[in-house]
Amino acid sequence: MADREDNVTIPELNSLLQMDPYLKPYEKDFKRRYGLLQKQLFLLEEAEGGFDQFTRSYRTFGVQRQPDNSLFFQEWAPAAEALFLTGDFNGWDKFAHPYTKKDYGKWELTLPPKHDRSPAVDHNSKLKVVVHTKEGERFYRISPWAKYVTREEKSVIYDWVHWDPPQPYIHVHPRPKKPKSLRIYESHVGIASPEGKIASYTNFTTNVLPRIKDLGYNCIQLMAIMEHAYYASFGYQITSFFAASSRYGTPDELKQLIDVAHSMGIMVLLDVVHSHASKNTEDGLNQFDGSDSCFFHAPPRGEHSLWGSRLFNYSSWEVLRFLLSNLRWWMEEYRFDGFRFDGVTSMLYHHHGIGSGFSGDYSEYFGLQVDEESLVYLMLANHILHTLYPDCITIAEDVSGMPALCRGVAEGGLGFDYRLAMAIPDKWIQILKEFKDEDWNIGNIIHTLTNRRYGENCIAYAESHDQALVGDKTLAFWLMDKEMYTNMSSLIPMTPIIDRGIQLHKMIRLLTHGLGGEGYLNFMGNEFGHPEWLDFPREGNNQSYHYARRQFNLVDMDHLRYCQLYAFDRDMNRTEDKYGWLAAPPAYVSAKHEEDKVIVFDRANVLFIFNFHPTKSFQDYRVAVEAAGKYRIKLDSDEAQYGGHGRLEHNTEFFTEPQPFHGRSHSMKVYIPCRTAIVLANEEIDYCY
Repeated sequence: MADREDNVTIPELNSLLQMDPYLKPYEKDFKRRYGLLQKQLFLLEEAEGGFDQFTRSYRTFGVQRQPDNSLFFQEWAPAAEALFLTGDFNGWDKFAHPYTKKDYGKWELTLPPKHDRSPAVDHNSKLKVVVHTKEGERFYRISPWAKYVTREEKSVIYDWVHWDPPQPYIHVHPRPKKPKSLRIYESHVGIASPEGKIASYTNFTTNVLPRIKDLGYNCIQLMAIMEHAYYASFGYQITSFFAASSRYGTPDELKQLIDVAHSMGIMVLLDVVHSHASKNTEDGLNQFDGSDSCFFHAPPRGEHSLWGSRLFNYSSWEVLRFLLSNLRWWMEEYRFDGFRFDGVTSMLYHHHGIGSGFSGDYSEYFGLQVDEESLVYLMLANHILHTLYPDCITIAEDVSGMPALCRGVAEGGLGFDYRLAMAIPDKWIQILKEFKDEDWNIGNIIHTLTNRRYGENCIAYAESHDQALVGDKTLAFWLMDKEMYTNMSSLIPMTPIIDRGIQLHKMIRLLTHGLGGEGYLNFMGNEFGHPEWLDFPREGNNQSYHYARRQFNLVDMDHLRYCQLYAFDRDMNRTEDKYGWLAAPPAYVSAKHEEDKVIVFDRANVLFIFNFHPTKSFQDYRVAVEAAGKYRIKLDSDEAQYGGHGRLEHNTEFFTEPQPFHGRSHSMKVYIPCRTAIVLANEEIDYCY
């Protein structure tokens, strides 16, 4: 084995090892992983004519209409004794239409067209696969490749519905180009309405997309799209991987949503769950062929002890076909622009991250605890996606901080474009829970915001959907809690709690935006300080939709302060769009003053100044800056339109002095009121980045 690893050549490994020499002792691990990837690509070329063909298997599996209107059905069910097709088309006769057994566990069936030459199965009619096992059992299953599944109101189980509309939706608008600065609006279609019900794709297209565009986000991350039987799972217990959730509308309505987003120059990412699958059998993948394995490892390896779900066997040829084709399907059929991969930590390690603290010791990322089958699957997925779609974006949800996760496959990395900076929101929640304002550790905050691997892009966020779920509270709720119901009117003076909450809400977001990463993410509604947590209808709350909605109507009431937070979020994004700090190298922090509670840093020739002190304002406060010239305020959290106190004069011009300070070549003096953040830009620099 060692000899084979030594013979593997990774084209750009040296650049990775130069960037991080501490990875040198693990060179053999990188070579072994890369060698496994190359072997997989070679086998795909030999057996399937390459990955392009292989990943289009959604065109041959499930059900396909042929040019003569006959219907071709194909399934993979290696443990089955016999397969039959039943449905509305044959009066639910469970023996009339048997599949023919083929090699490698595959089964095929062709239905000729009707006498009028129309397909034997009508659009929108129901189907089932009848699986006979060697033990003599009979199961009714949904095809793993089903493109549409629905559930009737009184039913618990989803039905496979044949989706073949006479006039399918045709996309009009081209995909947007990958932006240099990624600003993501994390969204859930079902809760995207103030009404206590499941909202629709059409509602999102009509009412939410214009807000996202106005706010300055250039990317949407759509959650809970892949069909999941249990709404309260937040979309993380997938039952049908190729079906867009029917609870929000039809596949064509989702296609229109994405098309309209593209017309606005907004990319759309799918929250893809390939880390595990629902345990459901009647409307899920579990035990599809009657066996306890099929798509998954046999227990115990094939079960996740905490999530109560099934784990894929990434070494299986047909599982690779299924998952890689699934990615291709969402890119081709719906024209998504990329993916946020859920549960990557669980995939990367045999221990799934359970009970592992990840101290940062490099030995934790190599060796026997790493599940190289799923690691190579992720390399393969990223390699294929970025080869076929150069502007594709992939984001990893990983808490472990695995080195080279966000380096190119040609360097020996896993090939993701970004990872989520998951420590940042946890830090903000911890601070608000445990510390008084005067006890905030400024150095510790800066460390959390800047502690990321050099050369590996991160998505920074102050809070995501995780922080909004029941059991926790949003930042706005931690800051203002009960007073949000009574004291958010701008017609009455601000109470101390509301004043503190509004100022810190803006400052926390701007500090995270400017310092925390190479991209920024916000969960829908949190930009305007959405009150309350997030809870889906379930038995524990009497199936209530009260907390499973986003109250956008609050922003439209001019007398409420939510519109002030909305305006700040919008202008923060628009300021970034002009100056491009997310696309710039990491910031240089010139001040982190514990007693003054002041933070100063510059990035992309833009100067950020924060005064977190609850009561102290500072006149003539010297701040460091690199580029000489004239500076002016471009964003000021203390402006009255943002719920601030309007203490700064925006016509003021700040001129640098050739006085080195805190490691920078120049400095200048500024006035920074308490609980205020300001962004200054150099008027003498062309910022066309």
